[in-house]
Amino acid sequence: MLLSLAQWLQGLYPEQFGFLRVFQYLTFRAVLAAMTALLIGLAFGPWVIRRLTELKIGQPIREYGVQSHLAKRGTPTMGGALILIGIGVATLLWSDWSNRFVWIVMIVTFGFGAIGWTDDWRKVVLKDPEGMRSREKFFWQSLIGIIAAIYLAFAVSENSNLRVIELFFSWVQSGFSNDLPPKADLMVPFFKTISYPLGVFGFMALTYFVIVGASNAVNLTDGLDGLAIMPVVLVASALGIFAYVTGNAVYSKYLLFPYIPGSGELMIFCSAIAGAGLAFLWFNAHPAQVFMGDVGALSLGGALGTVAVITRQEILLGVMGGVFVAEALSVMLQVSYFKYTKKKYGEGRRILKMAPLHHHFEKSGWNETQVVIRFWIITMLLCLIGLASLKLR
Repeated sequence: MLLSLAQWLQGLYPEQFGFLRVFQYLTFRAVLAAMTALLIGLAFGPWVIRRLTELKIGQPIREYGVQSHLAKRGTPTMGGALILIGIGVATLLWSDWSNRFVWIVMIVTFGFGAIGWTDDWRKVVLKDPEGMRSREKFFWQSLIGIIAAIYLAFAVSENSNLRVIELFFSWVQSGFSNDLPPKADLMVPFFKTISYPLGVFGFMALTYFVIVGASNAVNLTDGLDGLAIMPVVLVASALGIFAYVTGNAVYSKYLLFPYIPGSGELMIFCSAIAGAGLAFLWFNAHPAQVFMGDVGALSLGGALGTVAVITRQEILLGVMGGVFVAEALSVMLQVSYFKYTKKKYGEGRRILKMAPLHHHFEKSGWNETQVVIRFWIITMLLCLIGLASLKLR
């Protein structure tokens, strides 16, 4: 919005408002987006926490979980709404509203946020212990994921919504031809020339898996004070750099990345995530004053997955978000092994002391702060490895 205002003022009074040309720089607007989201979170955080407390929106704690967590019962949850407010306001203020990628990422983020809000509301306000049923939640996640996958399959390959529509209809008229331009291939990090053509259906399937998978992986990670939000901030910041590179014709050519016009604007969105996330961490640091809830975890995971798809960094998302991947795999392996052994031996057995993975380490003697800080350090290392792939190719 402010970019359009600056351009309008420059057009009317070029001499008086020439200094507003600084708004053309992505890096400048990215910094201001992060600052805006951070200040909004810090300013409105206490009010949001008070409102959640007044509404008695407290986090239920499982009796069979880690016993030290029982003291957290009643801590306000659904604090992810504070993150979404910061992201939404900062992105709308500082991004280019004509950019197609900004809108699809916002739709996915707030769509998943609505799913999480409904789930949290049923759990803590309506006192339904199951919240949104798994099938219902998965249906709505899948619907949003499929819509995003169909759109991005053609949006990544073209430079405007008009061309996206033309490409879509030409694809239908061709009998659903399975070809896409090379820029839509699956990139393999650290290799200059290795990429795998996905085709339209392969691209859609991968996009769906990345968006929905990332959303649920972040949700599973959100189990300790500050555990999920800092890795989200770190991964979003790294993806913002990749967005800047792929959206710049000069840098993308020099670094041998696909040039995706318009993707650079996602740097604004990623900066807003970083700023809003740090503001939330102010209140979520141990001992937490507020929890993120599904409204925050599902939306942030979906946002990361969508940005990774647009910037063609799906594999690197798995690398930099290794903590999220490990948490999700720990639950999948634990549940699968328990069901298998129960069917074979008559009683369920476990690989880990407790899933997700962070609870296993708590059961192994690590205190909560140790688990959180060490997972942060691991994520920092993985993000540095991911960023090294910019040049080590």
